[in-house]
Amino acid sequence: MELFEKKFRLSMSSRVALLNRITHYIVNRKGKQMRPMFVFLTAKVISNGQVSERTYRGASVLELIHTATLVHDDVVDESDRRRGFFSINALWKNKIAVLVGDFLLSKGLLLCIDNNDFDLLKIISVAVREMSEGELLQIEKARNLDITEAVYYEIIRQKTATLIAACCSLGAASVKPLSEEVETMRQFGELIGMAFQIKDDLFDYGTQQIGKPTGIDIKEQKMTLPLIYVLNQCSKKEKSWLINSIKNHNKDSKRVKEVIAFVKTNGGLDYAVSQMKAFQEQALQLLEPFPESAYKKSLILMVNYVIERNK
Repeated sequence: MELFEKKFRLSMSSRVALLNRITHYIVNRKGKQMRPMFVFLTAKVISNGQVSERTYRGASVLELIHTATLVHDDVVDESDRRRGFFSINALWKNKIAVLVGDFLLSKGLLLCIDNNDFDLLKIISVAVREMSEGELLQIEKARNLDITEAVYYEIIRQKTATLIAACCSLGAASVKPLSEEVETMRQFGELIGMAFQIKDDLFDYGTQQIGKPTGIDIKEQKMTLPLIYVLNQCSKKEKSWLINSIKNHNKDSKRVKEVIAFVKTNGGLDYAVSQMKAFQEQALQLLEPFPESAYKKSLILMVNYVIERNK
């Protein structure tokens, strides 16, 4: 990871001093770095510990593109914070933030093209397309609050799971291009991504303020799995109260607390936890055929961390 960080810093360099100042700020406030870890561990699991220069490039490209989407997300969401720090748009305004996101995106694409890594470029480009579609599908459906469980899974598959799937397939493709393992690892990453997003949804109902304040999804009229499950289980009268609460009283903290309590009492959280664990089980099953190694153990630890984390 230390060597990756050096390479990642280099991949962001520019002749423009302002850009270098901003990218330096981005690198210094990095998060858990789960995504590059998935790239390296999947590569090592299928190649018995070997990683190549392509693996480092793949991890750098993924981080560049992931960072670009986060910078743009903060502009779209008008958010002035990211991981406890000021967002780029809060410090340098929207215009600069959008341009920085574009710069990072182009740097990622060029890193692949300059090294003829067209298979890796395809994996990443598909992920970017799916993430955009997932966000737009969520916006389209959120207006009516009529999201079914199937649509919810499609949204989170595209919005969240597709990027983790790209990490894992990219790790495999960097050491064994065009092999069966590339698809196996893509499926593995997608399942972890699904579990990861459901875990995120559950934080909204926690008593601790972890990652984001409790009830924020309800305030933003986001339909999450615990809520969708309860809406499908409750009576007509309860359903209209819930929908009315989310549509018209989502800024009333007392009403939001009542919605959270209702979802908990009616088994929404238990159901979401059971679905999250089902995705985790499926992901672990896909790892079973691979030989035992320190890398496989680490990958299993990562899968378990996804659903046991508290932020």
